[in-house]
Amino acid sequence: MKSYHTNRRSVRRFLLDTQHLLSQKENPAASETLQIIRQLECVQLDAVASVARNQHLVLAARVPGYQPEILNDLLAEGQLFEYWANAACTIPMEDYPKFEATRLRFQNQSKVELDKLGSVVDDVLDKLQIDGPLPSRAFKAENRVHGAWDNKSPKTKETSHALNQLLDAGIIRVVRRVGGERFFDLTERTIPKNLLKEAEKMDSIESNEALLEKYIRAYRVFDAGDPRLGWQKMSAAQRREAITKRVENGAIIPLEMDDVHRQYYILAEDLDALKKHEQFTPKGESSTEDVPIRFLPPLDNLLWRRERLADLFDFSYKWEVYTPKAKRKYGYYAMPILAGDCLVGRIDPGLDRENQHLNIRLLQLEHSVNMTPNLRRNLKEAIESFAAFHQAQTITIEQAMQDVRIF
Repeated sequence: MKSYHTNRRSVRRFLLDTQHLLSQKENPAASETLQIIRQLECVQLDAVASVARNQHLVLAARVPGYQPEILNDLLAEGQLFEYWANAACTIPMEDYPKFEATRLRFQNQSKVELDKLGSVVDDVLDKLQIDGPLPSRAFKAENRVHGAWDNKSPKTKETSHALNQLLDAGIIRVVRRVGGERFFDLTERTIPKNLLKEAEKMDSIESNEALLEKYIRAYRVFDAGDPRLGWQKMSAAQRREAITKRVENGAIIPLEMDDVHRQYYILAEDLDALKKHEQFTPKGESSTEDVPIRFLPPLDNLLWRRERLADLFDFSYKWEVYTPKAKRKYGYYAMPILAGDCLVGRIDPGLDRENQHLNIRLLQLEHSVNMTPNLRRNLKEAIESFAAFHQAQTITIEQAMQDVRIF
């Protein structure tokens, strides 16, 4: 199929629109949240809690009035399941069959560890069968083994290691969360029967194709160089082949953009939406003068492909959580600041829950950003709204680069 020539800002605004980051809807939060997750395809989970966890920050940036209990309720109601997509993610329940090939792959990988654990696995499954759902603390174990995060000595309870292996294999699943605590139960009795049957009938080729389609809808603007393409193990040649096949059958369209050398693609069905953004994209340079401001967590869907951020937004981003403190440039939990259709800087927030205090360890704007009175006011309102979401009563800004004074 012939390439489509367009401009970078229209593609950027199209992408933000599909990510629900260009405008904000006024629908009630509970009904809106599930629909947003469906349209995003999944939301990444993470345990780091400098402020609220990643999954809640993703949704709070998109759903007015969102609160973490909404997501927890959707999980407990069986509207969502948790599994591996871009990483560990919360996913609409109806997509359960599409991950059959992934489950089979993890079952093969987990077999050795599960066999080593032997009777511990049997005891865990028996206890879940009788008493589930149960948290990890409900299982007692004297022995310690090497878990995923044990670099030297074995520190993980045998039962916790069994739970994690069974979780990866899809034999058990998380059925609810209370705060940061997960409750596990057997997959076979907590997934709707029709979805279990559909998954059983799906072969690996069909499953991987469905997963690739889901990936494409999640990313919307994508490139064959992404090693996560399709959320499966694909070589560079296989990625190129999968893209070429879809270009040839007209399912996706190559994009040509001035000053962007990487080859990007969109779904053919999205072309009309892109054209609308071409028609209505404001003329001239992007403005941050009077636009909504949102703070995006490090694992936000928009940030999954760092190269795309550089190409479309002229924004370089690295999550420095694993960078030694002395070498960090922007901070432990630096969150990009989205103003309209521009990424204009970063904040590094930390929450003192006991004292209900939000501390912005660093507030930084890009050198190209002009701090106007309107932008200052909008930043102040966004920080105050962020604090209110976290039930913080007080706010401090520890360090502001470029002499950015907000309070």
